Amino acid sequence: MIDYELIKQIMFKFEPETAHSIAEYGLKALPKCRTLNNYMVEKNFVNHEMLTQQVFGKTFLNPIGLGAGFDKNATMIKAMPAMGFGYTEIGTMTPFAQNGNEKPRLFRYPDHETIQNAMGFNNKGSYTVSQNLREVYPFTLPVGASIGKNKTTSSRNAIKDYETLIHAFKDICDYMVINISSPNTPNLRDLQNEEFIKNVFSVAKEITKTPILLKIAPDMTSDTAISLCQTALEYGCDGIVATNTTGDYSLLPDAQTFGGLSGRVLSNKSYELFKELGRELYDKTTLISVGGISDAKDAYRRIRAGATLLQIYTAFIFQGPQMCKHINDGLIELLKADGFNHISEAIGADFR
Repeated sequence: MIDYELIKQIMFKFEPETAHSIAEYGLKALPKCRTLNNYMVEKNFVNHEMLTQQVFGKTFLNPIGLGAGFDKNATMIKAMPAMGFGYTEIGTMTPFAQNGNEKPRLFRYPDHETIQNAMGFNNKGSYTVSQNLREVYPFTLPVGASIGKNKTTSSRNAIKDYETLIHAFKDICDYMVINISSPNTPNLRDLQNEEFIKNVFSVAKEITKTPILLKIAPDMTSDTAISLCQTALEYGCDGIVATNTTGDYSLLPDAQTFGGLSGRVLSNKSYELFKELGRELYDKTTLISVGGISDAKDAYRRIRAGATLLQIYTAFIFQGPQMCKHINDGLIELLKADGFNHISEAIGADFR
């Protein structure tokens, strides 16, 4: 097996964005190397009846997905089975291409298995990303699409950006996520209010039957989060993704004073909010938990708290392509230990 620790030592000598570009190049090339790609699929991908679910009318062979932000432009989808992921979420895309925020804007904290980013939705825009996506969709694994407004779009006009994006991606993904929770686009989190949520989901449901989810931030009270999510569900939302990165810099010594933290330092904060959401909503909608998940134990507590699916990003960078297998194998053992025959029996078990 490829020694990821050695690869990581080399990659971490580069600036984070340079390392990401190198990784993107490698993951774009991997599916063309069929022998290596097939070997990695065999080694990393877990396809087990205890973990297979039907969600949004699609088959998810395992519950671990790659979170939005890694594959911003839909260029790495074909490599996802080799990495062990059961699904992937691309983006976040904006209507028009944008460079994002000024550099430096991405920081590693290896001792804490944490990343801080202030990227600002850098992407090639909806036209280019949709063209990339059309080349691979439909794919063997489910593909989600995270959408957000351009930096220069005012809050008053934000609904038009989301409407444009829903039209652009409605037929070339398995679900979409309304991202109004990134801390890196000015005033974006101001859209986490009931009026905007009512409007955006009302518009979305007039355009498409593709499942539309809401992604929320961890930096709000559980009462506020529950209220906003309930409003979204009332107006047609098909699920909740919780949570985005955090602006709580007290979690990390020597953190920058801008951008959002992800990784291990976010785990408990994300879980605590997710648990309260799960208590209210696990039997009413599909919940996707994301934020600091790095091992089977943490993944399993999210499932017991109501998560149907999970997403990982930062832990993948620090642990590499064997991470998904370790988590999925661990989940099977934890399910068996609790007497469950299938993951669906464990979803929300803490509240039954």
